[in-house]
Amino acid sequence: QVQLVESGGGLVQAGGSLKLSCAASERTFSFSPMGWFRQAPGKEREFVATISLSGGTTYYANSVKGRFTISRDNAKNTVYLQMNSLTPEDTAVYYCAARSSYSGTSSNYRDYNYWGQGTQVTVSS
Repeated sequence: QVQLVESGGGLVQAGGSLKLSCAASERTFSFSPMGWFRQAPGKEREFVATISLSGGTTYYANSVKGRFTISRDNAKNTVYLQMNSLTPEDTAVYYCAARSSYSGTSSNYRDYNYWGQGTQVTVSS
Protein backbone atom coordinates (compact mmCIF):
# COMPACT_ATOMS: atom_id res chain seq x y z
CA GLN A 1 0.00 0.00 0.00
CA VAL A 2 1.52 3.27 -1.15
CA GLN A 3 1.22 6.13 1.30
CA LEU A 4 1.54 9.70 0.09
CA VAL A 5 2.21 12.70 2.31
CA GLU A 6 1.92 16.24 0.98
CA SER A 7 3.60 19.28 2.46
CA GLY A 8 4.36 22.88 1.56
CA GLY A 9 0.91 24.41 1.55
CA GLY A 10 0.11 27.67 3.27
CA LEU A 11 -1.07 31.24 2.93
CA VAL A 12 0.45 33.42 0.24
CA GLN A 13 -0.41 36.74 -1.37
CA ALA A 14 -1.54 36.95 -4.96
CA GLY A 15 1.44 36.89 -7.28
CA GLY A 16 3.46 34.81 -4.86
CA SER A 17 4.84 31.30 -5.09
CA LEU A 18 4.66 28.02 -3.22
CA LYS A 19 6.28 24.65 -3.76
CA LEU A 20 4.37 21.56 -2.76
CA SER A 21 6.04 18.24 -2.08
CA CYS A 22 4.60 14.75 -1.97
CA ALA A 23 6.64 11.97 -0.43
CA ALA A 24 5.79 8.35 -1.21
CA SER A 25 6.37 5.47 1.16
CA GLU A 26 7.25 2.86 -1.42
CA ARG A 27 10.12 2.46 -3.81
CA THR A 28 7.57 1.41 -6.42
CA PHE A 29 6.87 5.13 -6.64
CA SER A 30 9.41 5.30 -9.42
CA PHE A 31 7.17 3.04 -11.53
CA SER A 32 4.01 5.12 -11.05
CA PRO A 33 2.72 8.12 -12.94
CA MET A 34 1.88 10.85 -10.48
CA GLY A 35 -0.65 13.64 -10.49
CA TRP A 36 -1.68 16.74 -8.60
CA PHE A 37 -5.33 17.61 -8.16
CA ARG A 38 -7.11 20.30 -6.22
CA GLN A 39 -10.53 20.84 -4.72
CA ALA A 40 -12.02 24.15 -3.71
CA PRO A 41 -15.03 24.37 -1.36
CA GLY A 42 -18.22 23.45 -3.15
CA LYS A 43 -16.40 22.36 -6.29
CA GLU A 44 -15.42 19.04 -7.78
CA ARG A 45 -11.88 17.72 -7.64
CA GLU A 46 -9.93 19.28 -10.50
CA PHE A 47 -6.91 18.05 -12.43
CA VAL A 48 -3.82 20.22 -12.10
CA ALA A 49 -0.83 18.34 -13.52
CA THR A 50 0.55 14.88 -14.17
CA ILE A 51 3.99 13.43 -14.79
CA SER A 52 5.17 10.18 -16.32
CA LEU A 53 7.34 7.51 -14.69
CA SER A 54 10.60 9.02 -15.86
CA GLY A 55 9.47 12.61 -15.57
CA GLY A 56 9.95 13.12 -19.28
CA THR A 57 6.27 13.76 -20.02
CA THR A 58 4.09 16.27 -18.25
CA TYR A 59 0.59 17.63 -18.81
CA TYR A 60 -1.13 20.59 -17.23
CA ALA A 61 -4.60 21.98 -16.88
CA ASN A 62 -5.05 25.06 -19.04
CA SER A 63 -5.72 27.12 -15.93
CA VAL A 64 -2.21 26.51 -14.58
CA LYS A 65 -0.17 26.08 -17.76
CA GLY A 66 2.82 28.41 -17.76
CA ARG A 67 2.55 29.07 -14.02
CA PHE A 68 2.88 25.63 -12.41
CA THR A 69 5.61 23.03 -12.91
CA ILE A 70 5.41 19.39 -11.88
CA SER A 71 8.61 17.42 -11.34
CA ARG A 72 9.79 14.30 -9.58
CA ASP A 73 12.87 12.88 -7.93
CA ASN A 74 12.63 9.10 -8.02
CA ALA A 75 15.70 8.72 -5.85
CA LYS A 76 13.82 10.57 -3.09
CA ASN A 77 10.39 9.07 -3.86
CA THR A 78 9.07 12.61 -4.12
CA VAL A 79 6.99 14.62 -6.58
CA TYR A 80 6.84 18.40 -6.54
CA LEU A 81 4.52 21.13 -7.72
CA GLN A 82 6.11 24.55 -8.13
CA MET A 83 3.37 27.17 -8.23
CA ASN A 84 4.14 30.69 -9.41
CA SER A 85 2.01 33.77 -10.07
CA LEU A 86 -0.67 32.47 -7.74
CA THR A 87 -4.14 33.98 -7.82
CA PRO A 88 -7.07 33.69 -5.39
CA GLU A 89 -8.63 31.25 -7.88
CA ASP A 90 -5.83 28.80 -7.02
CA THR A 91 -7.10 28.54 -3.45
CA ALA A 92 -7.94 24.90 -2.74
CA VAL A 93 -6.84 21.74 -1.01
CA TYR A 94 -4.14 20.19 -3.16
CA TYR A 95 -3.79 16.42 -3.37
CA CYS A 96 -1.11 14.27 -4.89
CA ALA A 97 -2.05 10.91 -6.32
CA ALA A 98 -0.39 7.84 -7.77
CA ARG A 99 -1.52 5.45 -10.45
CA SER A 100 -0.75 1.77 -10.58
CA SER A 101 2.78 0.88 -11.61
CA TYR A 102 3.60 1.05 -15.31
CA SER A 103 0.35 2.74 -16.28
CA GLY A 104 0.16 5.92 -18.31
CA THR A 105 -0.47 9.49 -17.29
CA SER A 106 -4.06 10.62 -16.83
CA SER A 107 -6.02 13.76 -16.03
CA ASN A 108 -8.96 11.74 -14.67
CA TYR A 109 -8.91 11.46 -10.91
CA ARG A 110 -10.77 8.13 -11.14
CA ASP A 111 -7.66 6.58 -12.71
CA TYR A 112 -5.57 7.14 -9.59
CA ASN A 113 -5.32 4.45 -6.94
CA TYR A 114 -3.53 6.20 -4.07
CA TRP A 115 -4.09 9.64 -2.57
CA GLY A 116 -2.46 11.86 -0.03
CA GLN A 117 -4.36 13.62 2.74
CA GLY A 118 -4.16 17.00 1.02
CA THR A 119 -2.52 20.31 1.84
CA GLN A 120 -4.32 23.65 1.98
CA VAL A 121 -3.22 26.46 -0.31
CA THR A 122 -4.78 29.85 0.31
CA VAL A 123 -4.04 32.83 -1.91
CA SER A 124 -5.11 36.21 -0.59
CA SER A 125 -5.93 39.13 -2.85
